[in-house]
Amino acid sequence: MTIDHNDLINSIMSSLDRIDYIKADELPNIGLYMDQVTSFLEERLKNSTRNPGEDKVLTKTMINNYAKNKLIPPPDKKKYDKEHMYLLIVIYYFKNILSINDIDTILKPVREKYLRGENIEYTLEDIYEGIRKTAELQTDTIKKDLMEKYDIAGSIFKDAEGEDREVLTNLSFIILLGLDVYIKKLLIEKLVDCLDETYDNRDKSK
Repeated sequence: MTIDHNDLINSIMSSLDRIDYIKADELPNIGLYMDQVTSFLEERLKNSTRNPGEDKVLTKTMINNYAKNKLIPPPDKKKYDKEHMYLLIVIYYFKNILSINDIDTILKPVREKYLRGENIEYTLEDIYEGIRKTAELQTDTIKKDLMEKYDIAGSIFKDAEGEDREVLTNLSFIILLGLDVYIKKLLIEKLVDCLDETYDNRDKSK
């Protein structure tokens, strides 16, 4: 099958524009029951899934497991507040690239320092909004990086013709993107290991 590369790139760029980073003030100010939580997240994040309308964002089982494994605090009388939602949204973006243990390590200082207004300088909402706003501003940078990688992929086998050129360009583009993901995932894992070691040393010193 011949791929229209202009259509492909335009589709990728459109997908980036459709990523819906939920603002803090768009989250309900009242406690939500489980069905309300999953419905809200499904509606707001479905466009970030591979197959919108088919792929589930977060299921009840997932959320129950997160609470069981202490990634999020237990619900209060079966209700989830805004702080639960902040954590669940972050977990959603992490869950396809990191293990539960790594996500737990990343969220541990957040749970210990910023939940329930225990930090007088920063709230969990402050942290969530700061990262969200920055992520939105990164969209143009990500688009530029993708276009650069696509141009590089097209130049590797520029002398190839017809089907060979298409196959090799697609393969090169996928591999360049895959290497980028691998390197960034490796960096995240190294940072997580440093966090984990820091907490282990702190716990042993008590």
